[in-house]
Amino acid sequence: MAHVVTQPCCNDAACVSVCPVNCIHPAPHEPGYGTAEMLYIDPVSCIDCGACVEVCPVSAIVADIDLTDETAPYEEINAAFYSNRNSEDANVVRAQTKKVDSDEKLRPLKVAIVGSGPAACYTAEELLLRRDLAVEVNMFEQLPTPWGLVRYGVAPDHQGTKAVAGLFQRTAGRRGMEMFLNVTVGKHVTHEELLESHDAVVYAIGASGSRRLDIPGEELPGSHSATEFVAWYNGHPDFADSVFDLSADRAVVIGNGNVALDVARLLVSEPQALAKTDMATHAVDRLAGSNIKEVVVMGRRGPAQAAYTTPELLALSQSSSFDVHVDMDESELDAYSRAATEGNDPIATVKLGILRKLASSAPSPGKKRIVLRYLASPLEVLGDDHVEGLRIAHNELVSTQDGRSQVRPTGVEEDIECGLVLRSIGYRGVPTGPLPIEPVSGTIANHGGRVTSESGACLTGVYVAGWIKRGPTGVIGTNKKCAKDTVEKIIEDHRAGRLNAPVRVQENLRQLISERQPDYLNFAGAKSIDAHERSLGRERGAPRIKLIDLNEMLRVAERPNV
Repeated sequence: MAHVVTQPCCNDAACVSVCPVNCIHPAPHEPGYGTAEMLYIDPVSCIDCGACVEVCPVSAIVADIDLTDETAPYEEINAAFYSNRNSEDANVVRAQTKKVDSDEKLRPLKVAIVGSGPAACYTAEELLLRRDLAVEVNMFEQLPTPWGLVRYGVAPDHQGTKAVAGLFQRTAGRRGMEMFLNVTVGKHVTHEELLESHDAVVYAIGASGSRRLDIPGEELPGSHSATEFVAWYNGHPDFADSVFDLSADRAVVIGNGNVALDVARLLVSEPQALAKTDMATHAVDRLAGSNIKEVVVMGRRGPAQAAYTTPELLALSQSSSFDVHVDMDESELDAYSRAATEGNDPIATVKLGILRKLASSAPSPGKKRIVLRYLASPLEVLGDDHVEGLRIAHNELVSTQDGRSQVRPTGVEEDIECGLVLRSIGYRGVPTGPLPIEPVSGTIANHGGRVTSESGACLTGVYVAGWIKRGPTGVIGTNKKCAKDTVEKIIEDHRAGRLNAPVRVQENLRQLISERQPDYLNFAGAKSIDAHERSLGRERGAPRIKLIDLNEMLRVAERPNV
């Protein structure tokens, strides 16, 4: 018997360190970890000890005998990962953790973390678990509720993925950790004041901005970013009043990553099922009255280059509440893609097998459906005073001289009638305080986590982690290694004496924030909101009913200055 990693895998990699036979890959120190869709257990090497099951934060690992009809394909997916790995690759010696001798003369380290999502929480955990020096952490979040992407980005029907919040709650309760919620850096406390109060400041603010298409008609009512739509249905207070036109029969989602699939899936899901999730009540009500019967998910490249992960595609194909259609002509691989995937990338081969199966399936009369289209680029959003359609260009893939593929328009154009267009073509960082965003990468300029100036010099005591550091890549657990790498830079600078000691004590910081933001919350306040939401959810048979009104959150919460 062997164990199998299934869909909820968050790439946290806690399982890697406890495996006694090193059969879970890719490990954080191995090539490909940062871009891996998930982790995989080698069915040949696994000795069925179950250690990985105990530490998985999202319950993604099960024994092969416990696989269900839905999770059974993951046995093949796990095995496929190892089909091209030779014995040397499959038994890579796990990197040894460098032991650092404690230095009693080293003064305590005090760090501010801006943000409270996965990257922020993993950074805090890495710092607070240090045994070689004393560490204090202050975390700053502009909303009254923490966890960032987990609360406001993960799809509401992916409760397994959201379970990682349990790890973050443990971090928030550790000794030496204090949260300042409902506090905006740059408004209630400045960047300079954070530096005066800490040895180091880490910005882990994610990438909440969305990239634009820059095509005519993009500003028409009915044309939105998927970022806005996701925040709306997840109950983000800043987007609760957003309006989406769901009166037409068809919507188009531009992009083919996991977010695009999430958006498409939720647009055609049964409202009764959505009501049993933590989707915001206003979104459940609006989607219940939606007229949308078809969602077209469109990618500019071919199916072999699609950015969505195999688990997300597999879950989509297994739904019984809607059909998934793939145009047979578009799912056929060109010569370049076939050479680049089949036989060379077994996981891509599995993904393409799922697409071919969908392409051959018969439609179900009367069912809503998702249509996966490839090799198409948007040219113009059509309409006079609202979205009425989308003009697209058909593409083809051609090989370049350096052996890569390139998209080239064929000259054929097509108009698609629709009433809603959602762009899901990537995220970019939003400026915070004095730290500018790089125009191309959408990140804060940095060297391995150390923030740099325009001249390229590292700024003393200023760091980044997560998407604002490396761009919107990887999954939730990928931020763990990213955070660890940044923490190592902080410790290195601290030991070398490159950090400035705080000149403001903790009580002065609390007083400063209390004066400027009397309604700030600590972790106790967040727990009160959490308990209240869960209580409301039990009445509806849902995990929680999210509060979206800031005043109501403050009324429910315990406030440190009340």
